[in-house]
Amino acid sequence: MTTTHPHPDATAGTTPTLVLVGHGMVGQRFLEELADRGVTGRARVVVLCEEPRPAYDRVQLTSYFSGRTPDQLSLVDPDFMARHGIELHLGDPATAIDRAARTVTARSGLTVRYDTLVLATGSYPFVPPVPGKDSTGCFVYRTIEDLLAIEEYAENARTGVVVGGGLLGLEAAGALKGLGLRTHIVEFAPRLMALQVDEGGGRALRRTVEGMGLEVHTGVGGKEIVADGAGAVTAMGLSDDSRIETDLVVFSAGVRPRDQLARDCGLPVGRRGGIIVDEQCRTDDPAVYAIGECALAADGRVYGLVAPGYDMARVVAGAVAGQLDADAAAPSDGFTGADLSTKLKLLGVDVASFGDAHGATDGCLDVVYSDARSGVYKKLVIGAAGELLGGVLVGDAEAYGMLRPLTGTVPPLAPEQLVLPAGVAADVGRAALGPDALPGDAVICSCHNVTKDAIQACETLPEVKQCTKAGTGCGSCVKLIGKLLPDSGDQSLCGCFPHTRAELYEIVRVRRITSYAELLDAHGRQEARGGEGCEICKPAVGSVIASLAPSVGADGYVLHGEQAALQDTNDHFLANLQKNGSYSIVPRIPGGEITPEKLIVIGEVARDFGLYTKITGGQRIDLFGARVDQLPVIWARLVDAGFESGHAYGKALRTVKSCVGQTWCRYGVQDSVRMAIELELRYRGLRAPHKLKSAVSGCARECAEAQSKDFGVIATANGWNLYVGGNGGATPRHADLLAQDLGDAELIRLIDRFLMFYIRTADRLERTSTWLERIEGGLDHVRDVVVHDALGLCDELEALMAAHVTHYRDEWAETLADPERLARFVSFVNAPDAPDPSVRFIPERDQVKPDLTLLAGPTLPVRTLEGTSA
Repeated sequence: MTTTHPHPDATAGTTPTLVLVGHGMVGQRFLEELADRGVTGRARVVVLCEEPRPAYDRVQLTSYFSGRTPDQLSLVDPDFMARHGIELHLGDPATAIDRAARTVTARSGLTVRYDTLVLATGSYPFVPPVPGKDSTGCFVYRTIEDLLAIEEYAENARTGVVVGGGLLGLEAAGALKGLGLRTHIVEFAPRLMALQVDEGGGRALRRTVEGMGLEVHTGVGGKEIVADGAGAVTAMGLSDDSRIETDLVVFSAGVRPRDQLARDCGLPVGRRGGIIVDEQCRTDDPAVYAIGECALAADGRVYGLVAPGYDMARVVAGAVAGQLDADAAAPSDGFTGADLSTKLKLLGVDVASFGDAHGATDGCLDVVYSDARSGVYKKLVIGAAGELLGGVLVGDAEAYGMLRPLTGTVPPLAPEQLVLPAGVAADVGRAALGPDALPGDAVICSCHNVTKDAIQACETLPEVKQCTKAGTGCGSCVKLIGKLLPDSGDQSLCGCFPHTRAELYEIVRVRRITSYAELLDAHGRQEARGGEGCEICKPAVGSVIASLAPSVGADGYVLHGEQAALQDTNDHFLANLQKNGSYSIVPRIPGGEITPEKLIVIGEVARDFGLYTKITGGQRIDLFGARVDQLPVIWARLVDAGFESGHAYGKALRTVKSCVGQTWCRYGVQDSVRMAIELELRYRGLRAPHKLKSAVSGCARECAEAQSKDFGVIATANGWNLYVGGNGGATPRHADLLAQDLGDAELIRLIDRFLMFYIRTADRLERTSTWLERIEGGLDHVRDVVVHDALGLCDELEALMAAHVTHYRDEWAETLADPERLARFVSFVNAPDAPDPSVRFIPERDQVKPDLTLLAGPTLPVRTLEGTSA
């Protein structure tokens, strides 16, 4: 499979050719560095890739089992190769290098001559030489194809064993658990993550992992894989003569540099593997470079983290650019080593290590805090002069972002205050451990080697990401970046109030305020009191009062009294205004489930009123083209048939999509339709700062696209996983896992809390995705509040939701029951029986579309090709 976008000058003999072997994360970064330096415009670039797909985020590989698709994991913009004239050959790895002829031959037989060759072949998974390792049911955990194979095989498995308790091993164990398998972890070292954490950290991590239902075996190795007569795995024997009955084995016991191509063509490699390179990542052949996990760096290390690989890619791209520019100065820097600090979330557990984490420096001392009950372990390594040398954080890595950049300096606080949780020790001086304590050259983003000074040259987080790439790697630095950016100033809702929306929500709730006028006169700015307010605060306050109506004693009907004047255009008529002045009608179809009888009613209404009919992405049916005076008549027929308002016009819950789940689907593990209907009926009519969308998928295949929703639910063999903060639209965001393996009651309870906490604290017109990234502490803080009740708010949040559920009333049923409310549905107040003559339609594809007339002036003559006016 080949994607070819040849350089325009590729046939010219003077155009140099660069061949990149390998297209993983480091390879793609190298291509981006070349493009940034203009190299792709001056040279032919050819990429030979073994995998059938372009580079993807291997760091987030396990998120595939949470519903993230391979396309979503991709690191390559769809038009990147074409835009830069890069020739990408997928599924066609290099098989031979002829250094004398300067050619590379691919498996397909393609031979490319190179002027510069860059090897980015990465690594391969190490499989211990255990008898039976090639049995059916044995897998490695390295590529998307590996995951697809594991997922398919696991459908008929009940128990799985992961060999390896390192970073990838724990991720693999989490994946097997998510697939519904009873999971064992076998680690030859005496503790999990032996390279990253010390003995104390390993104990804390093991307690937490075992508390999740995984079985951990440390200090033992695999002795043999037992297979049945058909060659399929049935058990694994361990070195202590114990035995684990299992259907599936995943090897994740580390990686080895993939250097065979270099060996075959005579390039020197290290004794334990890795292509030997100098500080410019050049091999002993001046035309050949090696970057990433396949390279043995100048400091004698093979780096298995992505950040050092990115740094190597930058160095080589600079060298190549310099070779093409005769006037360029020689590269001033090289790759001499890298920071191995890392912060990860494994099986939901924060784990971080930085600097001299194991205390190997002579004369150093350890400062340790350990809380076995909560699974928290913190250790700082302090040098003889008081300088911070490194540390290990398990269970609570909140301080990682500040501590890592302080490595090598004397911290502004005593070490014991740095490890003790807030409130245990005196908080005096804790503010000193803020962003101001960091020097300007402190590296904030280790993935992209971005300093504090570079970040503070920007104004906003999107600007930081675009200009420096900081925050686009592992993401562990995003919170600290936010603290380094300038304060945006006045956060008040508008010129009428000196308060934020969240503050106004609390005022309304505590003071039991039921009207906008009362709130403005008592809590508005002095100059705004007694006035009419503005178009910013009126709908925002109207939404707050509507969401709190049952609790504060207000009328929950959005068109009641003063409330009607506060609403946005759509809410004025309980329908969505369209471009020609007509309105759309969207009846609620909970969970997307509908009877034939109700479908017939919708069809008859659409036919009788000449409405354009469209099935939506939210599993509902839109009816377009109703005049405002027709809305009550149409809704009377829909309500009589059992329909309710779908709230497509309001900042409220829209839909809860679903797949068919286990009732019909052979892959389903839970009844997703039942759950979707239950959720939609529970949260219907819930007014919020912005619209809310949800979905429920019956298995990890995620057919309902739950992870693109404000709150999404995915079934597991053990219950439900809850995701929050996702959305599609112009700025898509993948939802984050809030909690997993929940029962029905616990799932609903957490959603109740999450929604009410969002409604309570979000800004005006702020989606859950934006709110989750903005709110102090992000997802971790929301989880503390919603799951662990860290602020003691959960009873109150649940009570607010219970009040909403109890007092829910369908807005259109209420409207139809009151003649005074129906009086507003007219096109002209002074001629209530007259339809709006400007609302016209023309036929298209057996339906209708708006007949839009040019409103800018008289009809203009149009000159035709024949020279006459039309």
